[in-house]
Amino acid sequence: MSASISDPNSRIKDPVYQAFMLLRTVFTVAPILFGLDKFTNVMVDWTAYLAPWIDGIVPGDAATAMRLVGVIEIAAGILVAVAPRIGAYVVALWLAGIIVNLLTLSGFYDVALRDFGLLVGALALSRLAQAEHGPGAGRSRVTASRSTHS
Repeated sequence: MSASISDPNSRIKDPVYQAFMLLRTVFTVAPILFGLDKFTNVMVDWTAYLAPWIDGIVPGDAATAMRLVGVIEIAAGILVAVAPRIGAYVVALWLAGIIVNLLTLSGFYDVALRDFGLLVGALALSRLAQAEHGPGAGRSRVTASRSTHS
């Protein structure tokens, strides 16, 4: 924990903790919402984003493949919520797969670039989760903060 026990508000005011919570929230909510939409196609027809070579190797049609993708995305979002150190890496790997899919599907290079930015954000979340919940969490940050502000 990065905050002092004597000041319960210091953790909430810690910019590192704020960044961690922002990224954790986004990488929980977004995959769950996008995953749910794979079943309804309210936001977009998700089958348009599936490269033909992937559609050819997954069982069933493109709509079935997108529903399977939706289940995986929902699970990844839940994993980020309960175990962000692991979930963030799962989301990053999933985004890498999406990027490969998009790069092999002509016309979606802008979306692939956006997803690369999201992949970097997921990796940043994994590092912040390590700082918040890993062995020795917050100790070096508190020590560094004290020496900087002295």
